[in-house]
Amino acid sequence: MRSIRITFAALAILGCGGAWAGASVTYVEPDKFLDMPFSKIDRERVLQDLSDHFAELGKLLPAGQELKVEVTDLDLAGRIDHMRRSGNEIRVLRGSADWPRMELRYSLVQDGKVLKSGDAKLADMSYMDHASMINSNESLRFEKQMVDEWFAKTFGVKVRGVRG
Repeated sequence: MRSIRITFAALAILGCGGAWAGASVTYVEPDKFLDMPFSKIDRERVLQDLSDHFAELGKLLPAGQELKVEVTDLDLAGRIDHMRRSGNEIRVLRGSADWPRMELRYSLVQDGKVLKSGDAKLADMSYMDHASMINSNESLRFEKQMVDEWFAKTFGVKVRGVRG
């Protein structure tokens, strides 16, 4: 199987002076990610939804900064119930060993200079305990909450809905 790289980039223009802050996301071999939807359209929707979320977070960075992220692994919350597979996939959340996980490399850049970089392994083993804090209709709500907490902690930026 050929290695696939899907890149979604998003930059947000801030203010009249053309100052910008943003985020770009690259998915490294996404067909090897654990627990992704079967349908190509659903897989693309998941990746686009996460890219859009990183772009929104990028708007919280100081003007002139850009976050570059390479997602190297992704495991969504819950598990697909293969016994019920009928045209629609059903994701079952049990709150046991089915927590969301993500592995990524990142760099925060300003004026061509790397301000901060590293590798991160995100996981939220108690994701079900946060359910009351999160909009229950939001897609990928557990994964987004996990990313929000990492972003706030790593970059010292206040993210709406993040505890602490």
